[in-house]
Amino acid sequence: MLLSDGNRSGVTFMLLGFSDSPQLQVPLFLIFLAIYSVTVVGNLGMIIIIKTNPKLQTPVYFFLSHLSSVDFCYSFTVAPKTLMNLVLKDRTISFSGCAVQFFFFCTFVVTESLLLAVMVYDRFVAICYPLLYTVAMSQKICAMLVVGSYAWGVACSLTLTCSALKLSFHVFITINHIFCESSSLLSLSCSDTLMSQFLLFIFATFNVISTLLIILTSYVYIVVTILKMRSASGHRKAFSTCASHLTAITIFHGTVLFLYCVPNSKNSRHTVKVASVFYTVVIPMLNPLIYSLRNRDVKVTVSKIMDTKDFSY
Repeated sequence: MLLSDGNRSGVTFMLLGFSDSPQLQVPLFLIFLAIYSVTVVGNLGMIIIIKTNPKLQTPVYFFLSHLSSVDFCYSFTVAPKTLMNLVLKDRTISFSGCAVQFFFFCTFVVTESLLLAVMVYDRFVAICYPLLYTVAMSQKICAMLVVGSYAWGVACSLTLTCSALKLSFHVFITINHIFCESSSLLSLSCSDTLMSQFLLFIFATFNVISTLLIILTSYVYIVVTILKMRSASGHRKAFSTCASHLTAITIFHGTVLFLYCVPNSKNSRHTVKVASVFYTVVIPMLNPLIYSLRNRDVKVTVSKIMDTKDFSY
């Protein structure tokens, strides 16, 4: 049954998730719950650490706190529903619920890609133009970069969501995925999806190419500047400040490029779902670990907090 364009309140989607492996659902639930718990604690902990330590009130940590906020938010958009679907028989989600999940997921993923590029620009200025750093990365400019990242994420997501809302769907549709992902929704529509697919392609291509161009260009200048340094300790210190960020960028963009730039014929649906789990659940957990384990200031702050708690007891 096809629902009319004017009323979609009766549309219901069912997210299959990993229902094709019933014997793995309980183990997967426990694994996802552990990962999501670490994600929540790690990202909220990172935000609290940065806010409470006066030494961390710098541009790089300002961006890192917002990266943790975005990681927490887009993991929260997907993970709870995924966990519920692993233990409940009712895996349905309403049309409005699917649209809300789609909107927030797109918003936070686009925002994260921009924040990663902004953080590279911050390292570029710090290493290549250290004398101009305080001027080029003032509080006002940092705030504008963050607000701009969120604003562009909302604009892209709002455009794609409004385009998807104009499509027609059957009253009951099964989505072979863990969440309301864009390409999955478009493939299930009964309407002409040419415009929606075109918008998705334009925004995805622009965001990926522009952010990667900023990242690659910045790191070319950073590497050239580092190689010109005469001090070996300067080399180590400069590369150390970039190592965590390079790791986060490689994991995030590598997964996204694998999902959306490799032809679908080469990826089984199960592989796509596993990769989607990786960048919606695992990456938000890894980012605070990557930045905290390699960061002396963060580790010192955590040690002080733990020592204070031990003393209070």
